[in-house]
Amino acid sequence: MLVSYVYVKILFLLLVIFYVESYHNDRKCAARSFFNRSVVCVCNATYCDDVTREEVACGQYIWYTSSEAGLRFDKFTSRLENFIPSAQSSYTTLDLNVNTKYQTVEGFGGAVSDAVGINWQNLTDPQLKQNLIDTYFGDKGLQYSMLRVPIAASDFSTHVYAYNEYPENDYELSNYSLSYEDYQYKIPFIKAALAVAKTPIHIIATVWSPPKWMKNSHEYTGVSRLKKEFFQTYADYYKKFIEKYSEEGIPIWGITTTNEPLEGILLIVPFNSLGWTSLSMGTWIKENLGPTIKNWRPDIKILAGDDQRPIITFWFEIIAKVMPEVLQYIDGIAVHGYLDKLVPPDILKRTQELFKNQFIIATEYCEGLLPTDKLKVDLGSWERAVSYTQNILEDLNYNLTGWIDWNLCLNAQGGPNWVKNYVDSPVIVFPERGEFVKQPMFYAMGHFSKFIPRGSRRIQVRELSFTTIDNVAFLTPQNTVVVVLYNDKNESRIVNLILDGKQASVLTEANSITTVEISNGCDSL
Repeated sequence: MLVSYVYVKILFLLLVIFYVESYHNDRKCAARSFFNRSVVCVCNATYCDDVTREEVACGQYIWYTSSEAGLRFDKFTSRLENFIPSAQSSYTTLDLNVNTKYQTVEGFGGAVSDAVGINWQNLTDPQLKQNLIDTYFGDKGLQYSMLRVPIAASDFSTHVYAYNEYPENDYELSNYSLSYEDYQYKIPFIKAALAVAKTPIHIIATVWSPPKWMKNSHEYTGVSRLKKEFFQTYADYYKKFIEKYSEEGIPIWGITTTNEPLEGILLIVPFNSLGWTSLSMGTWIKENLGPTIKNWRPDIKILAGDDQRPIITFWFEIIAKVMPEVLQYIDGIAVHGYLDKLVPPDILKRTQELFKNQFIIATEYCEGLLPTDKLKVDLGSWERAVSYTQNILEDLNYNLTGWIDWNLCLNAQGGPNWVKNYVDSPVIVFPERGEFVKQPMFYAMGHFSKFIPRGSRRIQVRELSFTTIDNVAFLTPQNTVVVVLYNDKNESRIVNLILDGKQASVLTEANSITTVEISNGCDSL
């Protein structure tokens, strides 16, 4: 049996070599290795690896692979064959059913914190800065279509601040103005991204903490609540931010109802936050935020939650059940992925069955956050790429409409961060070397963001074999089918993908992420 498998694998590789087309336009990874780690890809002012999403011809399929061994978007193409059921016993076989569709994708992206803008500006060479923008947003980059931006400071700032800090008790926000950090860091970065992106970038904005005078604690950190007399003022705080960024040519697509509201109740973290009980937040949305935003700009999305997955049942559902009228203002639910292992993903399915008019989107995740993470920045970590991949696969398979990473780039320490809450990032900058490096996490993100554009619909995947592989599949607006596969085995595996009676055979490398794009609705072989 082993001899037979090896023989078939050799034939498969010969078939791939026979059909493979060479693509000379892509720049390959400038790999740098680390002990017991996968590689990072080094970018400087004159060179940065890239990848083109090729057009899939009739009867064709193309696959892109990144692996622990060091492949980075390695690209292969072959021709579809007729499906022969009797030949499937030895391989993992998945049937792709385009007639059963689920959620529509909004997009993928990351966050532009103060730290991101600072690190980007620290790359003083203009071409190097442009390379970082292109590698995330350009046609030969990850083609991100979403961003998240803090309203004033987050923990990933050099100091804590808010807008309109003075005069205090300023109900009308007469002194509301953007900060130095907006004008020097966040706005320039976002404008550079908007300039190269071919797809509109949908930007989600959120507050970590309003000015201290709006809070009963009169502090940026610690346990706090919004004073009732400033409920309307806080709603106006959001509105004014949308106006200010619009004046700068940056459209805001959506807002969330305060970042991680549980932080200001349970005192989990030392950074800036605002605590909300579910009933108080429901009242604020119903009476203040909802009418203020929707009566002015009904196109702005309001996303509730913006906290960990476990809060959905005892937070959002309580608001919706006690104050059902609040649902007229809420477009979606934002979730973070740090505590996903504490609750089963079925919670997402349950919520969507209860609230069919609200979508769910992941708005924050990163690695290196836990106290047990000895290395905040772990250069070349394949394990962290796997964590990203598994998290995204699970979320998409449970109907989430998008996935937004945390900081787009950080320094070698994992900051700056005013409370030293350092974490990892898909891109790490080294200004003193005139370079930045792209981590395995970067490529894990790209296997989704580059090939699953806005408007794609998730489709049903049925297992036709005894063995399976982690997967998700989509029908794209270009009428192709995209499948993302994660092989967690220490050996390569052949995966057969069946689409409308045709078969695409893909060799997934050991410990690899593979994206396959298949022509659809085409009779020619």
